[in-house]
Amino acid sequence: MTILYAYTATMSIFAFIMMWADKRQAQARGPRIPEKRLWLVAAIGGGIGAYLGMMLFRHKTKHTNFRIGFFALALMQAILLIWAASQ
Repeated sequence: MTILYAYTATMSIFAFIMMWADKRQAQARGPRIPEKRLWLVAAIGGGIGAYLGMMLFRHKTKHTNFRIGFFALALMQAILLIWAASQ
């Protein structure tokens, strides 16, 4: 179970940093992180960090699919962690 927590925390931190970096690149009109990569990292365990980064940095918040999708992933991953803790 500790491995699950460490994995989720690592992926969430990585997703959070990716959202920050993509926001900075968007502001500087530099090379961006592909949306597919943001989705991939969120889907494989970084949903919580991706959602928090999106909200904190106000990045991709105009995209309904990101707002709903990242929230849904974060919620499912949080439920999984809570469920795993109760086992």
